[in-house]
Amino acid sequence: MNRRQFLSRFGHSLLLTQFSPISPITANSSPKILKPSRLKIGDTVGLVTPASPIKKSHIKFIQLQLAQQGLKIKVAPHALDEYGYLAGVDRDRAADINAFFADGSVQALISTGGGWGSSRILPFLDYDLIRRNPKIILGYSDITALLVAIYSRSGLTTFHGLLGTSVWNEFSVAYLRRLLFNAEAITFQNPAEVRVETITPGQARGRLVGGNLSVIGGLVGSGFLPDWNQAILFVEDVGEDIYRVDRMLNHLRLAGILEQLGGFIFGQCTRCLDEEDDSPTLSLWQVLNDHIRPLGIPAWYGSMIGHIRNQFTVPLGVEVEIDANLGIIKMLESAVI
Repeated sequence: MNRRQFLSRFGHSLLLTQFSPISPITANSSPKILKPSRLKIGDTVGLVTPASPIKKSHIKFIQLQLAQQGLKIKVAPHALDEYGYLAGVDRDRAADINAFFADGSVQALISTGGGWGSSRILPFLDYDLIRRNPKIILGYSDITALLVAIYSRSGLTTFHGLLGTSVWNEFSVAYLRRLLFNAEAITFQNPAEVRVETITPGQARGRLVGGNLSVIGGLVGSGFLPDWNQAILFVEDVGEDIYRVDRMLNHLRLAGILEQLGGFIFGQCTRCLDEEDDSPTLSLWQVLNDHIRPLGIPAWYGSMIGHIRNQFTVPLGVEVEIDANLGIIKMLESAVI
């Protein structure tokens, strides 16, 4: 199975030209950080499909998962559209997101699934509208493009966590509720049985940003990435050969991003080594040592962020302290109000 097939299947699994106005905020600026309101029992969550298409049966599954959290759903008009491997045309997918940010009856947005396509709609989002109507937006994988762009252009804290079609198990839901319902400033630390590997020891403080490595790499040079100065970057990926991870990290290094960071976290790289391929390869650990250790910043591998069953929900844009010796991310403020 190739990476695109895996991402599409994972994102949808039950197991588991005229642009909208662009904000005057330019790339690598530092907008005032906005925090959305916390979720409450009875709130309505808007379901959007910014990337690959989903099936109608998935909506029922998502409705059940959110109902168990005391939430109602409102399905975007184009959530079930199909346009090849995309969930409808770019303008329509973007229009759904703009409409839900403007809709006073919707308190949060969640992406139904991942796959590919979120980056294509970035020029059509109304970042001024989003800034005026700050709301929770949640997802991961390809949704990284939305999370990073909205944070960068509007200053809104966004959330890397469950998709609607993800596995809503006890572990993952507990972190989502603590972060988005209870407004806790969480200290994220793996359970004892899930080891972390320190790349470079030490502690650091900065704003937490990141998401899927390949998606972030694809945005380099686009104007939709944030200010990296002393940021704490977290990344994850799935279905990538090690040489591709090497290439993507090298791309960030050549673009001057890695050298600006205050800290680095590689979550999980799921299915990133083809054990049936006997071609010569480096290990992921060697690649991380080659690119990250020379930076001299606190860094580690193995945080529970990524394409895994038990995952943290983490905020983009909040101030955190990290401890690379212990693999800890400590929020210094709540992410919602």
